[in-house]
Amino acid sequence: MRFLDAAAGAPLHPVARTALLAALEDGWADPAKAYGSGRRARLLLDAARESMAESLGARPDEIVFTGNATQALHAAVLGTLAGNARAGNQLVHSAVEHSAILHAAEFGGATLSVPVDRLGRVDVDAFVRAAWADGVGGAALQAASHEVGTRQPVAEVAARLGDVPLVVDATQSIGRDPAPAEWDVLVADARTWGGPTLGVFAVRTGQRWRSPFPADERENGRFPGVPPVASAVAAAAALRAVLGSREADAARMAALIDRVRTGVAATVPDVEVLGDPVDRLPHVVTFSCLYVDGEALLTALDRRGLAVSSGSSCTSSTLEPSHVLVAMGALTSGNVRVSVHPGTTDEDVDEFLAVLPSVVAEVRAELGADGL
Repeated sequence: MRFLDAAAGAPLHPVARTALLAALEDGWADPAKAYGSGRRARLLLDAARESMAESLGARPDEIVFTGNATQALHAAVLGTLAGNARAGNQLVHSAVEHSAILHAAEFGGATLSVPVDRLGRVDVDAFVRAAWADGVGGAALQAASHEVGTRQPVAEVAARLGDVPLVVDATQSIGRDPAPAEWDVLVADARTWGGPTLGVFAVRTGQRWRSPFPADERENGRFPGVPPVASAVAAAAALRAVLGSREADAARMAALIDRVRTGVAATVPDVEVLGDPVDRLPHVVTFSCLYVDGEALLTALDRRGLAVSSGSSCTSSTLEPSHVLVAMGALTSGNVRVSVHPGTTDEDVDEFLAVLPSVVAEVRAELGADGL
């Protein structure tokens, strides 16, 4: 199987594997306990927090570990709205934010969606105007799109928001791009850089943020339950290793994705390659094929030994297209997202580009759409 779905979670980094096994051996105890094994777990947790903070441009006491990135995104949004309830309960966000952001905002209050252009990028003036409206308790803007890779103008937005707190979803960009420097709450996903399942969020010192969960003394009262010590150690070690070769890896991954962008456009009729062709993440591309059912296309590629994802959230149960692609005004049928990681080879991409045209033609024929 050729794995081309790293945006959903990269293979476990060798450094993460080694660190995880060692931490499971010596960091299994509750780090809040005063006996020996608890103290050892606490030392490991503190070291992981310090390493993670350094990698993300935060302070150690600003870092919070959660079970997964969805939990971290929910906590970031709900805590921001709770801490700024006097200003209002409305969250301003781009129309292409991750669904976890949207669901949390709807649960915690109200939402105000700011449109994007055809590339998936939000307009700075429109976003800032919306954020300055009465009743707004916070704003959320992704560092870059998890579906099409387009980078967002986070620095420009943050510079003009003033006292409006900004949640930055960097779950897809950390490890691939430099960590954003302008944020009030930052969220990361260890799986995307080859760590284990682990969510991370950071709250700037002095930021108005209140835990939306029942009272708990763990993680400075910000997230309940025993922190996942071994996963935190492995995630921090993997991120440090990935950042050590980030620029070289990003250049190679960008070259692979460029080949996919140009190859798909040249060999598949009636296809739309989505997202900004230049100002984008180095490892992600999504394209849409007219006259093709996306799930049928993914299944056919899977039978050929190619693991890719859909750029659409459409499933057999919802039958609804991706809100991201709808917001962009893009073609929402036959979506495929290809995402690579540092271990992806030229042969992986060669095989995908060789197989794709015939698979698309076969799926169109099965649907009676060939020759249209």
